[in-house]
Amino acid sequence: MSAAAMFIALAIDVVIGWPDWLYQRIGHPVGWIGKAIHAMETQWNRKALSDERRRQLGGLMVITVVAGVALVAGVIAWFIPNSWVGVLLTGVLAWPFVAARSLHDHVAAVADPLFTGDVKKARNAVSMIVGRDPAGLGEAAIARASLESLAENASDGVVAPLFWGVLLGLPGIAAYKAINTLDSMVGYR
Repeated sequence: MSAAAMFIALAIDVVIGWPDWLYQRIGHPVGWIGKAIHAMETQWNRKALSDERRRQLGGLMVITVVAGVALVAGVIAWFIPNSWVGVLLTGVLAWPFVAARSLHDHVAAVADPLFTGDVKKARNAVSMIVGRDPAGLGEAAIARASLESLAENASDGVVAPLFWGVLLGLPGIAAYKAINTLDSMVGYR
């Protein structure tokens, strides 16, 4: 059941991604998680606190975010019927946690100008998906940076969420995205 639901989530994402009209209305579930992390980090990671206390609160933040997200997803999953309707509903609910379309769009935004020789536009597009300054990158380096980002983000945004979704259903995919979001917001320096 979980594998079929994750296939549905991937299919929806590949076809429509996360539409702007929906983002404008409700935001994005990963963004909601990010807002919760930001609020906790703002309160719990202040320089006025001792390093030991910040570590303790950081651990509490990780547990709170991951357990909270998994719990909400688990409660929702509990009420989903064990039928083809449930598989479809689980797929729709898991869809926001898969980022295949977004990944494609970001990498295509680099590839298209590279094919036409517009290095400046490609450099600008690659700056949206890499952490390093692309100012001095030539065509080959821009292509490499884009492919490196594609590989890393395919794991973080597509393969791993689907894996955890197949393994643990809706709570698994949601908890993975919470962990991944914590890593990008708190674990990343």
